[in-house]
Amino acid sequence: MPIAYVSLAGRGVTDALIADAVAQVKGARLAGTVQRDVIRPDRTLCDMELVVLPDGPVFRINQDRGEAARGCRLDGGALEEAVVEVAARLAGAEALVVNKFGKLEAQGRGYVPLIAEALGRDLPVLVGVNRLNLHDLLAFCDGMATALPADAGTVAGWLSAEISARR
Repeated sequence: MPIAYVSLAGRGVTDALIADAVAQVKGARLAGTVQRDVIRPDRTLCDMELVVLPDGPVFRINQDRGEAARGCRLDGGALEEAVVEVAARLAGAEALVVNKFGKLEAQGRGYVPLIAEALGRDLPVLVGVNRLNLHDLLAFCDGMATALPADAGTVAGWLSAEISARR
């Protein structure tokens, strides 16, 4: 099963590593998303944007619930819109990049159908995941996912090698 994941501690660290790795993969048709965090001077927390590969559109996936709000800020509707955009690009892709296996994916929603479709087509899948949802990702993959180190070059190398092996 050609699926690998990156799971790093720290807000935005996994997102940055995946974006860096994707930028290093040249000449491949990638479907999926990378996340970028947008700092707002009037807020403690940043806005989260998903960039659909290879060149957009961009979706803001957090709800602005005010500075004092606590708990999940995910805008599930915006995430699902991004998933629809990625699904439209999957047919011509050589690999799928999922910036985060998160709360929705742990519930079997979000990117899960696309991950399953990509794996069914023997496309390599790269996933970011936090420690909270790692158990759910491993259960979904039946323990067959490969953990990749915190090095963008190594992650890019894995993705490029998996794509080359299927060409």
